[in-house]
Amino acid sequence: MTATATTAPREASRGRRLRSVLSWPNAAALVIAAFVAAPLYWMATTSLKPAEEIGTHPPTAWPDNATWANYRDAFTDNHFGVYLLNSVVVSVLATLLVLSLSSFAGYALARLPLRGKAPIMVALLMISLFPTIALAAPLFLLMRDIGWLNSYQGLILVYTALNVPFAVWILRNFFQGIPKEMEEVAWVDGASPLRTVLSVILPQATPGVFTAAIFTFTACWTEFLIALTLNTADRYRTMPVGLALFGSQFTVPYGTIFAAATVSVLPIAVLVLIFRRAVVSGLTAGAVKG
Repeated sequence: MTATATTAPREASRGRRLRSVLSWPNAAALVIAAFVAAPLYWMATTSLKPAEEIGTHPPTAWPDNATWANYRDAFTDNHFGVYLLNSVVVSVLATLLVLSLSSFAGYALARLPLRGKAPIMVALLMISLFPTIALAAPLFLLMRDIGWLNSYQGLILVYTALNVPFAVWILRNFFQGIPKEMEEVAWVDGASPLRTVLSVILPQATPGVFTAAIFTFTACWTEFLIALTLNTADRYRTMPVGLALFGSQFTVPYGTIFAAATVSVLPIAVLVLIFRRAVVSGLTAGAVKG
């Protein structure tokens, strides 16, 4: 009798947990996750297939003869390592510049008594939504006149200008959620406005900073049109442009392309996995106020 009475609540609790796991929100999340993960899995497995196995019908879910030859071809025969390094340099430096500029601009728009805040925010939003293709020709002429074609600084400057407006929006909304009392305490202690921002505000805004950084880095890492327009020399090409130029008129090395694409996805995946909590916190906290 006692064993039966003890077992019944356990079974009921187990049933509730099972129903919660099999609920429709979890089922929908699993379907979405599978929908997103399927192309990534196919890309990674195809990168390990030899050329004769890629075009087989029906296709194989896992390579019968896995090989790393496609990765070797990408880095040795197609100079993918150079393109990858160029993307790292440009994306990291542009992200640091964007964070430096947008942090102070976002703080000013969130805290300081400035006139015309609403028009400024609308203008920033319009700039961030402006089509990049309309800027390609003017930017090419500008960089040609100042001698910054086929250079790192040309892309870094353009990427910084294109991503600052969106980063300002993210950080400004997040700064508005930080209590003003923290700044007032710092001022009472004799901290200057610059010291207050660096020592008090930014540490509290870490999730928002990580959110802006990941969005900016991803935008710079995957940008294609401006990089194709400004940097035509092979030594300055970034990863998306170099990847698009794999192959020739008559041959398409699918295995090599899939291998390079798999490598190019890894930095973004690693950043999101490491800082996922900060990103979610930054996106939700900025929506509370502002």
